[in-house]
Amino acid sequence: MTANPARGALHWRGALRHRNFRLFWFGQLISLIGTWMQSLAQAWLVLLLTHDPLWLGFVAAIQFLPVLVLGLFGGVIADVLPKRTTIIGTQVASMLLAFVLAALTFANVVQVWHILVLAALLGLVNAVDMPTRQAFVVEMVGRDDITNAVGLNSAMFNAARIVGPAIGGLLIGALGVTACFFLNGLSFVAVIAGLLLMREAELLPAVRLARPTSVRDVADNLAEGLRYVRATPVVLLAVVLVGLVSTFAMNFNVVAPALAQTVLGVGATGLGFLMASMGLGSLTAALFVASLDRPRPGIIVLGALGLGALEIVLGGIRSYPIALIAMYGAGASAIAMMVSANTSIQLAVPDRLRGRVLSVYTTVFAGSTPIGAPIIGWLASAFSTEVALVVGGGIAVIGALVAGAWVVRGGLTRTGAAGAEGPRRPGEMRRREGAP
Repeated sequence: MTANPARGALHWRGALRHRNFRLFWFGQLISLIGTWMQSLAQAWLVLLLTHDPLWLGFVAAIQFLPVLVLGLFGGVIADVLPKRTTIIGTQVASMLLAFVLAALTFANVVQVWHILVLAALLGLVNAVDMPTRQAFVVEMVGRDDITNAVGLNSAMFNAARIVGPAIGGLLIGALGVTACFFLNGLSFVAVIAGLLLMREAELLPAVRLARPTSVRDVADNLAEGLRYVRATPVVLLAVVLVGLVSTFAMNFNVVAPALAQTVLGVGATGLGFLMASMGLGSLTAALFVASLDRPRPGIIVLGALGLGALEIVLGGIRSYPIALIAMYGAGASAIAMMVSANTSIQLAVPDRLRGRVLSVYTTVFAGSTPIGAPIIGWLASAFSTEVALVVGGGIAVIGALVAGAWVVRGGLTRTGAAGAEGPRRPGEMRRREGAP
């Protein structure tokens, strides 16, 4: 009898059948658990140092301000430089920043201005990392598996959101915030190792943009990406609605610590489980969207509507069990919106514009925080956490209703990929004439 070499082997499906994507996915899962641990610990540390939720808004604003200012330039970098090499560099930089914060807290010398400086530096790193990482996905899996890959990435992100805050809350209670920062630094080893172990011949590199040689070249490259966003309805819907909702209704790093401490009275461990509940809802929605053959613009609108409505509910309750349920629904709604938006853009955009168009999306998504976080933080400080939640949720509901009216009138019926260029054979690099 001839032995079947495949017998007993694990058969991967969808995007996970690509070895490079598996390395990336599992490495990111470990790293993001550490990232969520640090996010929770940093918010808790700021609240302990200042006793004012307004400072949570300042820290969030400082961390995402570089993305708002420089995110579009990060998209040009993503289209010019080799993406895998760029991501390795950004991950190393993020690891070093986590170790610096761990050292400051271990030495018991940390002050709020230290956190602000480190948050700003991390924002500079993310301005390059975010669009590059988003654009790199299609080079690992190709267009056929991009919907599944984006959904799995979001599922991984939100699985980490479940595990990370839960572990972080327990670690803060048992060992203090230093342990969270140090373990986050160590977690970057997993993603760096995965990137180094990838097989370059199996990547599907897209057109690499010619390196700009003048300010005019950079401006022209940015303008090309912006024109595409404005002229493509599904991309415009994704960018505008996600930007509005992100600005006012997705500042949970600002309102959740205050909600746990001052409204619900459940402490750091309770905060960890609130964020974990939100992550569980996000994971559920991400797996659902990943199972779809193509994204649906209507899900973007329904997700925004559900998030806003549930945030209003959070602003009107004082029951911890109900808050856990509302956080679950809010997480599911937010991720259904964001995964559908991301996938719609990925399928609509030509490869040569991928980094720049995705940089518009990531700039609007993450860059909205410097605008929204101080506003929500001020509302929580000047009035109450409940007022901040109701205002943010109400704006999201209004935005979703307006966007829904646009979709119903026939402005959007499907996600297209007209004009998109698929990657060539593995290992074959396509460049414009004159590209480095």
